[in-house]
Amino acid sequence: MNREKKLKKPVASFILLTNIIFLPLFFLVGAAHMLGFPTWVVDVMFCITAWSSTIAFAVLFKKIYPGQSFIQFVKEKFKHKLKFSVIFTAITIQALIFLLILFIVSNNSEVDSIFTVSSWGMLIYFFFKNLLSGPLGEELGWRGFAQIELQKKHSPLKASIIIGFWWGIWHLPIWFTTGLAGIDFIKYILFFMIAIMSTKIVMTAFYNLNQNLIIPIIIHQFFNFFIGLINGNLLDLIMYNAIFYLVIAVVIIIINPKKVLYGNVR
Repeated sequence: MNREKKLKKPVASFILLTNIIFLPLFFLVGAAHMLGFPTWVVDVMFCITAWSSTIAFAVLFKKIYPGQSFIQFVKEKFKHKLKFSVIFTAITIQALIFLLILFIVSNNSEVDSIFTVSSWGMLIYFFFKNLLSGPLGEELGWRGFAQIELQKKHSPLKASIIIGFWWGIWHLPIWFTTGLAGIDFIKYILFFMIAIMSTKIVMTAFYNLNQNLIIPIIIHQFFNFFIGLINGNLLDLIMYNAIFYLVIAVVIIIINPKKVLYGNVR
């Protein structure tokens, strides 16, 4: 009986296939927007593109883990009981960052409203649109698989830096939709990568404290949600997030609670 060959470089294959799936889907979203499709249609299409990593992982699963069940793998990522202290600490940190940025922007803004939403209905829609177009579609592949797979060979911190870099590069097509050019565009890329990689380290630390994929989903959700709520200059917003999340990442690296970033992580 022939056994199915196991991928020699599963993480690299996952990253490559994720980009191969993402790029054409992203261009379809752009085409739909240019052709004047309804906003809700464009939003749905954009949500689908965010699931490219999950699709790629599902396609490669049998070659990465021969003989295992994809459904069972997913269930394993949510089996550990959530710890209130972990969730509370993570959300509190992000809420404080949000309030600090809100305070800074409000003191330097001349716009009528500091928020991008004007009603509870819009707020709820924005929250769930962000949830579907980011955290739910990305975390299984990037965190649930790639991060954990690299942690078999590297420390969680090193694995976070590697995955954080490639996760950031995966967003490359989106950079060109910002409307920025020249030095501002270069600054945006730099701050974006710092913010992404710092957030990735924070995600890894809190995930390893609880071993439940809900944790990085929550952190990812509030990162996207909070930055999208503030009506401010895009470059300034990404810069503030980069600075504050980098500070938190450095503090966590120094403290290394329960050796979650470098040490004996199960």
